[in-house]
Amino acid sequence: MRWDFSSVVILVGVIFTGQNSFAQEGVVLSGLAPFNEKAEAFGSLLEVPSFETNSAAVHRSMKKAIKKADLALDEIGQLKPSEVTFENTIVALDDIAYEAMQVANRIYLIKETSPRLKMRDAAKAVIKTFDEWAVGLDYREDVYKVIKAYADTNPELSGEEGKLFEESLRDYRRAGLHLPKEERDEVEALRKKLSGMTTDFQSNITSAKEVLIFSSEQLEGVPERFLSREGVKTGKNQYTVLANITYHFLAVMQNCSVEETRKEMKLARYRLAEKKNAPLLQEIIELRDTIAKKLGYSTWADYRTEPKMAKTGATALEFVEELAAGLQPKLDAELAEFQKLKVIDTGDPEAKIELWDWRYYSNQLKKEKYTIDTEQLRVYFPYENTLAGMFRIYEHCFGLKIEEVKPPYQWVDDVTLHLISDSETGEPMGLVYLDMFPREGKYNHFAQFGLIEGKQLGNGKYQRPVVALICNFPAPQGDTPSLLSHAEVETLFHEFGHALHSILTRAKYVRFSGTSVPRDFVEAPSQMLERWIWDKDVLDSFAADYRDPSKKIPESVLDKMEEARLATVGTFYRRQLSFGLVDLALHSQATAENKRDVIQLSNEIISDILLPVPDKTSFVTYFGHLMGYDAGYYGYAWADAIAADMATVFEQSPGGFMDPVVGRRLRDEIYAPGGSRPIEESIELFLGRKRSIKPFLKEIGIE
Repeated sequence: MRWDFSSVVILVGVIFTGQNSFAQEGVVLSGLAPFNEKAEAFGSLLEVPSFETNSAAVHRSMKKAIKKADLALDEIGQLKPSEVTFENTIVALDDIAYEAMQVANRIYLIKETSPRLKMRDAAKAVIKTFDEWAVGLDYREDVYKVIKAYADTNPELSGEEGKLFEESLRDYRRAGLHLPKEERDEVEALRKKLSGMTTDFQSNITSAKEVLIFSSEQLEGVPERFLSREGVKTGKNQYTVLANITYHFLAVMQNCSVEETRKEMKLARYRLAEKKNAPLLQEIIELRDTIAKKLGYSTWADYRTEPKMAKTGATALEFVEELAAGLQPKLDAELAEFQKLKVIDTGDPEAKIELWDWRYYSNQLKKEKYTIDTEQLRVYFPYENTLAGMFRIYEHCFGLKIEEVKPPYQWVDDVTLHLISDSETGEPMGLVYLDMFPREGKYNHFAQFGLIEGKQLGNGKYQRPVVALICNFPAPQGDTPSLLSHAEVETLFHEFGHALHSILTRAKYVRFSGTSVPRDFVEAPSQMLERWIWDKDVLDSFAADYRDPSKKIPESVLDKMEEARLATVGTFYRRQLSFGLVDLALHSQATAENKRDVIQLSNEIISDILLPVPDKTSFVTYFGHLMGYDAGYYGYAWADAIAADMATVFEQSPGGFMDPVVGRRLRDEIYAPGGSRPIEESIELFLGRKRSIKPFLKEIGIE
């Protein structure tokens, strides 16, 4: 059985205030009842989760879910060999997973989003209980004997059923059911211990906070629209900046001309969660290595990549190392350009580019050489208009209708709920919650959280999915709307792409629903959609100066933006690849035997691949991708190579990025099947050919 939040929470490798300005004709639909009736006509079920609203309910719901699942597992375990069928064994396990995960998904979201500390703490405790229980399911000998008895019948299965059967057996092997009982029990205990530690690591990141106080002189160059924000300007010539809030961090790192301030900000960011997570990470890495070896794998990287496209840690490492080497000349050239600017700024001919410099001088290069000021472009992307524009684009391209509906429950007042339907048939496809602005105690990056997965139910109805996008865009301030950067618009398009991937699923089984695809592919459909906002026609459909909507982004500016992107993409991508190399190295070089210092190893790799890491810092203690994406961060680059190739199908079509024929093909060949067939097959059916890495190499400046 697979109980893995990595298929539920989709992170970014890198959203509302005005209640209804982007809903159809400004109307928030009052309820879901009419859409439930429509769903019935299509043999579907549409519903929202019943969220727990106090800590006692959180504990009660999980206790009830575990008890119900245990009873269902008992029924499987009592089957006689003569009674076993595909439905009462393999499908039954998928059914049990579906019901239990609905409760776990809900509580996981509470852990990361509730405004009440008591609720977050209760949810954290309950998730640890669930994870430990879920690990134990792999080791129920009574259930495994029944599954094995069914396998011994040598069933002739094909398609989605065959894949479900094969992967169910693979999970038992990967859990160590082939091992002698004593060794199996040891692996189970270690995995239970590991699950609790990873939850602690993630929670420590969410709760990490670092407050820095600066004067206006120390923040020279930082945009006034940021400095004047509520909570930032906290006194006469006093500004409070939070290193743990991404847009605070970027506002300083990209714009502040005072090097000491950038350095202080970087050091603060690279020490977040250090005290709690440094010893915890060391133990996690060593424990993973121990488990992998006991299961017969050389490294944790090999264990984690086996079900992915890469198949082995060595293949993943080779991919990343070759890209990193290919980017070396471009990185050297870009750093040389940055250094020239720093020499001019400082008057020091020996000035060196430090880790806290590259974002600033990358931005300065864009301004000075390419006349692109990313801050000035924010006026074209007021949040509400941008969201409405994105909805219209995705509606047209993918044959959809997106409407805001009144949520039965909101965990905070600005959470909104949106129904996605097929525009031609009216079939309700699913629901998306949007929780888009920062607040105390909230998950502080960008991700999709699954709540209810798509699945063919035993009563013949199809359960339509529900997801939540949890983001941290700049909130509106007084009369000034939330204004997004071009990069933040990319993130918005990307994250909603994950929602589409989840919502538009047609997979029969929860194991394959939506984004439940190999982890080194899951980002590809969303990364592809990032290309949309570099297209003039797409941008003109929604991007306009909020002070004068007649003003659009000039084509010459877009041309310059593309030139500027190419001029700095080497640094950006080498940084991404450095994280992939850190991840793979931690999970192959640091072992329980050599006890290699994971912080030192990580810092050495970043220093070698990008720029020297400051002493006494530990960026990996705030690297949340190490939990869930462990030995999988390479997948961002792997998937981006596929995304670039997939984007060419739109680029070469009559309608370009807005071509509805290609959009429908994406729905049918990528979104709908999810993981229900080999992913290479889905990719080739969409492309109409074998995939190629050439479009990606061109994008990142490697000829």
